[in-house]
Amino acid sequence: MMAVSDNFYSRLVAWMRIVLPVAALGLLSTLFLLSDTVDPSQSLPTATIDLASRAERQGATNTEFAGVMRSGDEVTVTTAAASPNQKNPQLIEAQDVVAQFRLMSGTILDVVSDTGDLHHGDLTATLEGNVNLVSTTGFVVDTARLDARLDELYAETPGEVVGTGPPGDLVAGRMFLIQNPESETTYLRFTDGVKLVYQPQASGEN
Repeated sequence: MMAVSDNFYSRLVAWMRIVLPVAALGLLSTLFLLSDTVDPSQSLPTATIDLASRAERQGATNTEFAGVMRSGDEVTVTTAAASPNQKNPQLIEAQDVVAQFRLMSGTILDVVSDTGDLHHGDLTATLEGNVNLVSTTGFVVDTARLDARLDELYAETPGEVVGTGPPGDLVAGRMFLIQNPESETTYLRFTDGVKLVYQPQASGEN
């Protein structure tokens, strides 16, 4: 029960960090518009258009949210800019996304992408554009898109991945980041036509 409460609190604090700056931006924009001394007969159309434009571009910069998954693993997501989708306010559209997964095992996964959609209702994230994943276990993977969950450790790529790891250079049609609930072991699974070029490890001998 405590874990559920902690996770809810973490998610609440995280989303408030996004929602409150957005709300504050809207309030400040309104205050600036009302504080100007202008001729109402000439400036009213301009003020109305400016207000609509500001509302369409509402958002926040340098946003960050963090949470703890059911497994105890931690996730942190930062963005250069984020704003709610106009049709679905639970969907946050972000630019220059950096995500970090700190696993209970000690492994750290760092993921960066050009853009990202964070869905508060489903607790999912879709990262797109030059997606790069780096693991402290030695894997470096590049792909076009990564779909991930934020309440449990799971991610997958719908398309091809190219990368390197302890075994060598590899290309695969898909990749899955999975955690075994029984052993709590986390691993990367490559499928759909895996091609591996084995690179033997240096012995360290002269």
